[in-house]
Amino acid sequence: MSICNSPGGEATSFGSHADSDLGFSIRRRLGGKGKTVNDSSSETVTETVAAVLEAEKPVGEEGSGGDQVESEGRVVRNGENGVADVAANFAYRPSAPAHRRVKESPLSSDAIFRQSHAGLFNLCIVVLVAVNSRLIIENLMKYGLLIRAGFWFSSKSLRDWPLFMCCLTLPIFPLAAFVVEKLAQQKYISEPVVVSLHFIITTAAVLVPVLVILRFDSAVLSGVTLMLFSCIVWLKLVSFAHTNYDLRAVAKLIDKGVDLSASLNLDHPYDVNFKSLAYFMVAPTLCYQPSYPRTTCIRKGWVFRQFVKLAVFTGVMGFIIEQYINPLVQNSQHPLKGNFFYALERVLKLSVPNLYVWLCMFYCFFHLWLNILAELLRFGDREFYKDWWNAQTVEEYWRMWNMPVHKWMVRHVYFPCLRNGISKGVSVVIAFIISAIFHELCIAVPCHMFKLWAFIGIMFQVPLVLVTNYLQKKLRNSSMVGNMIFWLFFSILGQPMCVLLYYHDLMNRKETTTDSSL
Repeated sequence: MSICNSPGGEATSFGSHADSDLGFSIRRRLGGKGKTVNDSSSETVTETVAAVLEAEKPVGEEGSGGDQVESEGRVVRNGENGVADVAANFAYRPSAPAHRRVKESPLSSDAIFRQSHAGLFNLCIVVLVAVNSRLIIENLMKYGLLIRAGFWFSSKSLRDWPLFMCCLTLPIFPLAAFVVEKLAQQKYISEPVVVSLHFIITTAAVLVPVLVILRFDSAVLSGVTLMLFSCIVWLKLVSFAHTNYDLRAVAKLIDKGVDLSASLNLDHPYDVNFKSLAYFMVAPTLCYQPSYPRTTCIRKGWVFRQFVKLAVFTGVMGFIIEQYINPLVQNSQHPLKGNFFYALERVLKLSVPNLYVWLCMFYCFFHLWLNILAELLRFGDREFYKDWWNAQTVEEYWRMWNMPVHKWMVRHVYFPCLRNGISKGVSVVIAFIISAIFHELCIAVPCHMFKLWAFIGIMFQVPLVLVTNYLQKKLRNSSMVGNMIFWLFFSILGQPMCVLLYYHDLMNRKETTTDSSL
């Protein structure tokens, strides 16, 4: 009986099943009234044959049933006499073609990205856990537990009270900015005065913490924390001032009768509201707007689970830093003053634990903490990052890994530069310069030294952007080349090199300070 014909004229058996691989071992046993087919795919075959027979059966004809198909220990009643016989006679005959079309091997270059590799991913996870577990056990057996009792808190932390007090005074600057905007709304001060006052306020928001850190010999971690807070306040205040400046300009155009409804999507009119500013200062965003998308409720159980994860991964970071990174750095030499191959060996050895710490930091801050903060504030837009790990160029990475900063740069730096006639390339360089300055401030000021390593490291991304963009255009079928370059230069070589440079320069500064005091 002919089941169906292919477009090319070949006779095919049982539609889609004919395209499946016929490499299974089929065992047919006679038993009872019917035949038994023991195979993992026999049930599908039987159902297909039953459907074909149902289609060819005359209207009104009823099947008596009776044949049974046993697959993996289950007996299935087919509802048609002879279905198992048909399956065996047609689908598994020696003359039935086993190869019917051109197919690629699963790991060939044309087919490797068209299928799931979840099993291989699970294998990599298992191997990664096994290898690192062995290394951790070996390290503990050889060196013991190196975590110091004062890792989280010590009596020396009490000496950082000036930094803590400075951190508590940071809300003064948003309050001053609100007063300036309220005066501008009431038209008590002119626009140039508003701009000048905002410049003074934003500059003081960064300059005061810098002076406090440099004045007091505080711990590096405390200084980094204060500088991060002050930089966040600066970015938020710039957005607050710039947004209100633009809202005032739009309001003036509307008052003049200019129709901007087609070009602008303004959900709220110009209004300086203290409640909106207060919410903005604690919200997980750097871009000010009068209102934000909000969720309906707070999931308390979800928040608790995220806090547990945050505590666990913070502990993992502390363990890796104390158990692996600190001993490696202390036993190393200055990478620019010693043997090249020794320095390269130290950098590569440091790259793995440093990469783990960096990934844990990203997960703790950008995923756990920002989502916790968003949930507590019912902040709706939670796109704090994109899939930066798949970035094909360095430029894509910088656009995706830190979305709050990226949106701030696009809104308050990149497009304003374009509107003022600056080219795209120069606008990108300006954005990188601003980013490099703040990276340098957050590291150099707490370390009490200005070696510009962080600044140079960020600016080195500019030629990498050009190189990876060029390779993406030339090698369109090899989109992962830029991704490999990013991982190599940014995570494997760049960050460990910066850690070694800052550590040894910091140790040299402390030795020089001690010698001079003696």
